[in-house]
Amino acid sequence: QLYRDARECLTLLSQRLGSQKFFFGDSPASLDAFVFSRLAPLLKAKLPNGKLQQHLKSLQNLCNYCTSILSLYFPWDGGEPPTSIPRAAGTDGGEAEEDPHKRRNQLLSVLVGLVAMLGYAFLSGIVSIQRGGAGPAGRQPIALTEEEEEE
Repeated sequence: QLYRDARECLTLLSQRLGSQKFFFGDSPASLDAFVFSRLAPLLKAKLPNGKLQQHLKSLQNLCNYCTSILSLYFPWDGGEPPTSIPRAAGTDGGEAEEDPHKRRNQLLSVLVGLVAMLGYAFLSGIVSIQRGGAGPAGRQPIALTEEEEEE
């Protein structure tokens, strides 16, 4: 039943798309992004049961639709990503970091956050530093009387 419903859905999508480039004309819409996100894995992935994949491959306009979006928005042919994306340094199966400065950046982020929170606490008056006891030159802190505090 599930395969039958899925096949029917694919057929209806194919009929709705017709010979258009996208579902609503010549420019993509959010529906195109949604449909592509469901069709592309079904079309490209190796599946243990390929019934639904075979049906999709028989609907040429949906295959062309996926291929068109892949070539338009993913020009590296869906294989290797472009060279501007950093790759892992080692392929020996170890824990290779993609960003060589990842640890340093994490530590700096934490320190900047801590400084920002402490700065806010001091500037807003949540935390203040007071000297205890007699200060330099024997000055004592001035204490307000109850009457002055009420005013």
